[in-house]
Amino acid sequence: MPEITVVGSLNLDTTVRVPHLPAPGETVLGTGHFDDTGGKGANQAVAASRLGRSVAMVGQVGDDDAGRRLLSSLTAAGVDVAAVVVSGTAPSGVAVITVDSVGENMIVVDPGANGAFRPSDLDPALAVVAAAAVVLAQLEIPIETVASVVAAATGLVILNPAPAALLDQEVLSSVDVLVPNATELGLLAGKPPPVTPAEAMAMAQRLDGPGAVVVTLGAAGAVVVGDGYTEHVPAPTIVAVDPTGAGDAFCGGLADGLVTGENLVDAVRWAVRCGAVAATRWGAQASLPTTEEVKALEGTQ
Repeated sequence: MPEITVVGSLNLDTTVRVPHLPAPGETVLGTGHFDDTGGKGANQAVAASRLGRSVAMVGQVGDDDAGRRLLSSLTAAGVDVAAVVVSGTAPSGVAVITVDSVGENMIVVDPGANGAFRPSDLDPALAVVAAAAVVLAQLEIPIETVASVVAAATGLVILNPAPAALLDQEVLSSVDVLVPNATELGLLAGKPPPVTPAEAMAMAQRLDGPGAVVVTLGAAGAVVVGDGYTEHVPAPTIVAVDPTGAGDAFCGGLADGLVTGENLVDAVRWAVRCGAVAATRWGAQASLPTTEEVKALEGTQ
């Protein structure tokens, strides 16, 4: 059985480089584009596998060329795809990403088969979920399916509440580590997103439910709020070119660190470096680092 089971989305991404992100009604001419396999779930599965963990993916793709490519890319990365459902009716999910000259991005996702992945579709995968030391989930599949995953897990549960959505107390109380970014944290707290690490710490401390909260803050690193402690983990100084896979690299790195027995703060230090490496490269899964590449950033935080 896998050390880590990831339950979530699989998408085929098209990324377009642009001089600046478009305003409403504006057409911006791109300076190049490429396709990459993605989806938060698949990205996080590949991220953890590339760091040396045994990983199973649970999700759904369409019976189409995109779905076959998504499954092939996961298999090539060493991820077990036996629990990925192939839908006979819904197409595979797709994402369109624009990235500007300073590394900021905008993403539009059509969930496709991801949005049709219901709790009943989990039945063949429940043993894989229950057996994992760490279960990692996101919100690009229906929230009721995520709730079923959380309920079935017996290991450590990490939830990346992305894209931003409100969650009921029962789900939050079953999560061991919640990993929002500033926007997602603001929505969950019912407040404007925090701007500084200190604001993020204070807001995370007021969340009721999760065992711990880790807030990702991009170039400012991350903050960790646990039972009776808080800590800011700074990020290495890098030249970011595309942040698309950075958050997923962070989540995969966090799961990797916790599986190997690190405490939460040390696991976050590792995860921050994983995200930093990914941000220096184009693409989603194409940007995800190996253990050796992450270790090369040691001492830079």
